[in-house]
Amino acid sequence: MEHQTQAFPLQDGFLLLGTALVFVLLFRRLGLGATLGFLLAGAVLGPYALDLVGDPEGKIGFAELGITLLLFIVGLELAPRRLWRMRSEIFGLGLLQVTLCGLAISAIIFYFTPFTIEAALALGLPLGLSSTAQVLPMLQSAGRLHSPVGERSFAILLFQDLSIIPLITIIAAMNRNPNLPEGPPGWQLALITVLAIAGLIAAGRFVIRPLFRLIGNLGEREMFVFAALFTVIASAALMEALGLSTALGAFIAGVMLADSPYRHELEADVEPFRSILLGLFFMSVGMMLDLSAIAERPLFVAGMALTLIAVKAGIIFVLAMLFRMPWRSALALGLLLSQGGEFGFVLFAQAANAWLIEPQAASLFGAIVTLSMVTTPFLMMATARFREAPAGKEVREGPQQDGANALIVGYGRFGQTVAQILNAAGIKVTLIDTDIEMIDVAGSFGAKVYFGDGTRIDMLRQAGAAEAQLIVFCIDGNQLTEGFLHAVHSSFPQAEIHARVFDRRSMLRLKDAPLKSAMREVMESAAMLARCALKSVGLSLEEIDKAESTYRTQDKERLALQFEAGDMRVAHDRILTEPVRGGPHPGTE
Repeated sequence: MEHQTQAFPLQDGFLLLGTALVFVLLFRRLGLGATLGFLLAGAVLGPYALDLVGDPEGKIGFAELGITLLLFIVGLELAPRRLWRMRSEIFGLGLLQVTLCGLAISAIIFYFTPFTIEAALALGLPLGLSSTAQVLPMLQSAGRLHSPVGERSFAILLFQDLSIIPLITIIAAMNRNPNLPEGPPGWQLALITVLAIAGLIAAGRFVIRPLFRLIGNLGEREMFVFAALFTVIASAALMEALGLSTALGAFIAGVMLADSPYRHELEADVEPFRSILLGLFFMSVGMMLDLSAIAERPLFVAGMALTLIAVKAGIIFVLAMLFRMPWRSALALGLLLSQGGEFGFVLFAQAANAWLIEPQAASLFGAIVTLSMVTTPFLMMATARFREAPAGKEVREGPQQDGANALIVGYGRFGQTVAQILNAAGIKVTLIDTDIEMIDVAGSFGAKVYFGDGTRIDMLRQAGAAEAQLIVFCIDGNQLTEGFLHAVHSSFPQAEIHARVFDRRSMLRLKDAPLKSAMREVMESAAMLARCALKSVGLSLEEIDKAESTYRTQDKERLALQFEAGDMRVAHDRILTEPVRGGPHPGTE
């Protein structure tokens, strides 16, 4: 019997992972995104369908750690200065969105259903929140987390996280259950929140950073993973013990490490755990989808979900316009945040415990939240044409073959320099980019830039890649993968492929790609600046060349060893951290 009990978790894991693998691959293939695949996989396995895996509430409690890890990673990308610059969006746009959406939905529930005003507030205010777990991965996978829409989405979601405290306080204030212990008053929760955040900031500065410095000096890679998970779980556990948002605690911990030298390593260590747990979270949400509640009142569930989406999208659209966003971006923001969120499940349960709503109502509105989450990928796909600025016939037309010898993908500041040097050498180039505004500006300066996604093989072929001698990828970020570059080489074997990469980590990620050259965008400009600095203190050209050659030799050897080991930490001894013996020392001789 004991043996069987131990086997059940393995059986559940086998079913969850196997079903998720099938559904996510299928939905990715159909272009519908991974989130919808996880939700449907959970619904199929859950107690309201095949009933092959039980205890969705227990699993969602564990899987919420995925949201915590997600907020930690997002925090790592937001240095405190940048977060401070976003304060008007967080406390202005975020406050208005939570308040107006929550009150509007509460009013609709009160006037069009038999619920009391207290029940309407207990249901409507949580529905004003959106799904951090769904929206942020969608933005990350599309590479738009740092776009205007992405930053405002994040600002709203962050304020929604902060608003959990007042929402819990409101539900507690309306409590009708005499057996439910009274929680602390709202002012005390607010004070606890401020003190907890201050404590996390202090711990990040005086405990966590020295810890990572110690681990870095020891060179123990496994301990970095342990320390990263410890940081996230410790900050989340502290917030949970105080009755606060665990995700908020992890986010603060991430922000405290955002400008540390360990940011990229931490992100790489945490990301696999985040991906798995977030997938499990969505499967648990799918398992909790009460199909019987939908079957009993299908028109109400569908109608309420559509009303929720329409009201939130409309209010957020208007607010975004008031905050001077272009209407297309405002529409994208409204649709992206139109669904209900995962915190709704928590707040509905608290409302049921407080005797404000029946457990059946909590289940019914949980189904409404889940259904609204399912619609988001479809809404974004269906409205993509409306949300993108139309391409003009003169400067925004798609790429075409014009007999060019070189194809340049990405015409930002990096691509512009590459294109001008190739033109100076008498090489005809074809330019393609997806940035409408940049295309228009380039056209005003006489440059012909075609509109197109250069990470698609068919678009490259349309642009003349089959005849080009050179294909140069000048796009920023980490949009290139080894698989894509192998596909480019296989499709256009006559072309030499060159690429811009961001940093050393990007070089390692593309180490087996068929690239003739890969240039780190920060390296050459830094080398030129160092040369100018050395010249200004009196070194001769020969001495400057020798210093640069020494650095490049050491860096090349270090990179080769890192390629071989597949580890960023090897070959620290190749880093020049002390003056080279025998080198000139102006001003000290």
